Amino acid sequence: MANRLIPTPVPTAGTAAAVRIQGVHRSFGDEVVLDDLDLDIAAGELVALLGRSGSGKSTLLRLLAELDQPQRGRLRVDGVTSVAFQEPRLFPWRRVAFNVALGLHTGTTRERDARARKLLAEVGLTDKADVWPVTLSGGQAQRASLARALVSEPGLLLLDEPFSALDALTRIEMHDLLLKVWGRHRPAVLLVTHDVDEALQIADRVIVLDGGRIVHEARLDQDRPRTLHDPQLVTHRDELLHHLGVHGPSSTREKTPS
Repeated sequence: MANRLIPTPVPTAGTAAAVRIQGVHRSFGDEVVLDDLDLDIAAGELVALLGRSGSGKSTLLRLLAELDQPQRGRLRVDGVTSVAFQEPRLFPWRRVAFNVALGLHTGTTRERDARARKLLAEVGLTDKADVWPVTLSGGQAQRASLARALVSEPGLLLLDEPFSALDALTRIEMHDLLLKVWGRHRPAVLLVTHDVDEALQIADRVIVLDGGRIVHEARLDQDRPRTLHDPQLVTHRDELLHHLGVHGPSSTREKTPS
């Protein structure tokens, strides 16, 4: 399935950040996990976050999702924040449309249901609105999870390795779907992934976190769909792998160490 051509948004000097992280520090005992981190994400920008285990990715996600608080520094998000996890986390005793409507906190029951069904149509699950989650395939469950995350029109969409458990073909379909719905709703997106190629194919910007600090950043100005044989992407890939501590030819598809 070919990706829809979606140009990369280019923030200008006057563009306000949808996410602003300034001097954020978080430690657990003597272990510093985030070390005075600074990061801005522009409205409508899709940022991929890479890093080895223990680099601070999960802690940053928890802070942005307001599941934890920094010990110092400032963190601001414009609008609602929604999260889609690696596991879809659908309630098995509720039908799919009800699960999606859980992302809404205002409106009547009828209004929430109508909104949920609209989002299910956007992700290609119109005929699955009234089924039980157990009947969904892995890819369909992730589509429902994505619909639930988008139903509230978030200012920031956090994606915590949502495609890592899917087979290769389903991952390609989900990449295309993500770009399609992101292009329609345009939230700021922070995608945590261990897959360098996934980051290069769909992100506007790729960041490498190590020791709680940003150690490398790659801005991608190629329109989608992208081919990994593009010389600029090959160069970006080599640089990303280098900063992740992986050394080898770009011709081999690799993931960052878990």
